[in-house]
Amino acid sequence: MKQIIVYFVGIAGSGKSYLTKAFGDWLDSIKVNLMRINLDPGADYVPYPADIDVREWFTLEDIMQKYNVGPNGAQIISSDLLVTLIDEIKYEIDLSQPDLVLIDTPGQMEIFTLRESSKILIDALDRRSSIMVFLFDPIVSKTPFGFLSQLFMANSAVFRLEIPQITVLSKADVLGDEEVERILRWSSDLDYLSSSLETKTLSIELLRILKDSGLFRPLVAVSALKGYGMEDIYDGIQEYFFGGEDLERVLF
Repeated sequence: MKQIIVYFVGIAGSGKSYLTKAFGDWLDSIKVNLMRINLDPGADYVPYPADIDVREWFTLEDIMQKYNVGPNGAQIISSDLLVTLIDEIKYEIDLSQPDLVLIDTPGQMEIFTLRESSKILIDALDRRSSIMVFLFDPIVSKTPFGFLSQLFMANSAVFRLEIPQITVLSKADVLGDEEVERILRWSSDLDYLSSSLETKTLSIELLRILKDSGLFRPLVAVSALKGYGMEDIYDGIQEYFFGGEDLERVLF
């Protein structure tokens, strides 16, 4: 089986760590050989057994004390320090030879998507074998403009990291059925989304550009707590890399 690297990306609080756990547990249940990697040095706790954990080398607190900086400065420094760990990370992956590698990225999305070190990491681990799962936060997504803001962030991540993307509505269990249905429809029906916006703004024109460019994609509703949506993520990965027919998704 071709080795695949899966990056979990999203805004702080969107549920990256718990989705990493839930998807990893589901993969374990179907006997997929995998590794779990935590790249967040500021995490107080990760809910899964990390095979590689950046906190073994440094934490945000370590960096703040060593360089006399605040939390934001420490995040930036930690991102740059990630480059020094790439050989070690690659060695551990090569040693274990997993079929899937799940990478839990830092809580602050921009630390991963905007820093050059992330692109260096993706290239080192093999860009051609990489894919991103982008999490839409359920609370932010409840309003049409909140949904739009995350849509733009999702596509910004595609432009920056240059790897294919599966978009998911994270923590869908915290929403009512009607709310989930409405958000999923926004992600697949441009006219419906447009009709939900109270004012016509430049956002509509930008949205049409995204649709024309193939960057307007349906969301998959997932719940790490209740465990649904994991097969959809897996099928989306299979669809992109192996051309399977289990799930019809539009991927970049």
